[in-house]
Amino acid sequence: MVRAFAVIAGISLLPFPAPASAQDFPNRPMTMVVPFAAGGAVDVLGRTLAARAAEILGQQIVIENVAGAGGMTGASRIAKAAPDGYQFVLGSVGTHAQNQWLYKQPAYNAVKDFEPVILVGSTPLVLVTRPDFPASNLQEFIAYAKAHPGELKFGSAGVGSAIHLGCVLFNGATGIQAIHIPYRGGGPAMQDLVAGRIDYNCQIITSASPQVRDKQVKAPALLGAARAPLLPDLATAQEQGLGAFDAGSWNIVFLPKGTPEPIVRKLNAALSEAMDSPETTRRLLAIGIDIPAQDRRSPAYAARFVEQEIKKYEAPIKASGIVIE
Repeated sequence: MVRAFAVIAGISLLPFPAPASAQDFPNRPMTMVVPFAAGGAVDVLGRTLAARAAEILGQQIVIENVAGAGGMTGASRIAKAAPDGYQFVLGSVGTHAQNQWLYKQPAYNAVKDFEPVILVGSTPLVLVTRPDFPASNLQEFIAYAKAHPGELKFGSAGVGSAIHLGCVLFNGATGIQAIHIPYRGGGPAMQDLVAGRIDYNCQIITSASPQVRDKQVKAPALLGAARAPLLPDLATAQEQGLGAFDAGSWNIVFLPKGTPEPIVRKLNAALSEAMDSPETTRRLLAIGIDIPAQDRRSPAYAARFVEQEIKKYEAPIKASGIVIE
């Protein structure tokens, strides 16, 4: 139905047979696919950006939550969509990096099937431990874990979740051997951590910060590249000696491959302007999403970043032996 509408709309522009230019774009409502359920941080990010970008572009941006297969269901729809700028997806580290190694047969090629538009946000993970864990900083944690190989238990929101693969990346970078305990969501994993039934977790900062502030858990390190406003006093793993380590989620807007460059640039400019809106900034920082600086907002930067992230997760995911059929 969507493709048929796109074709009819294109015919209405005759006698110009070529795709619409950036001057004409957009001349009808657009759709942003959020490949996860409504109500989560990614959904809030998408709706916040879409509302302001729609005002800037002068056309409505409809949000469609298309969940399934770790986000691949929604992203796959955009990979197959008409490259006219009217459908795009709010991709993530899961949909456009981790799943390229996590699944035996990914539904698409994250590099070849999309046009990256702009990096719109990043959300760091936090290394959190049970409240009585005998370590207060990263080096103490690593030393204790290495002294007890294969004994510690780490929780996750399920096999292949961002929380799980964040810990897989962290364990690989530090040489820690631990037992994975998957849960049906990050909430139950955090509950068992607070109760002391597991030892540690690599939790999204939005979920971890209330328990850290209330001292229900310990936080030896932030697993992002820079300190975060939600936990400004928490030192990063990099600050504590773990090289250039950076684990967390991020979100990039992707168009279908072959979308004309002027349309990519126009959508990039509108989203970038939306990100700089004071109200948008306030809402995103409140849920732990860091807004990238101007020098990290170009389509070229997003393309390089995706390739780097895919490469980053190759070795740890392969070493873990995780494969989803």
